[in-house]
Amino acid sequence: MCEFKVFLDGEKVFEEVIYVETTAGGVVLRDILGDEKKLEQCFLEKVDVASETLLLSSTSTRIKKGTNR
Repeated sequence: MCEFKVFLDGEKVFEEVIYVETTAGGVVLRDILGDEKKLEQCFLEKVDVASETLLLSSTSTRIKKGTNR
């Protein structure tokens, strides 16, 4: 199985993640033990299976970059 390390704006925030759900304005993460973490005001930017990383960015970062996604 593939477990992910999760980074928010370059800072590791959670490990061994097997479940990710995007919500209105945030992301819900769940690890292999069932522990859950809800992160508000962020979005999923990149999934890299080869390096087992999920990259999240805060919505304030998106505004700074001037993107509208």
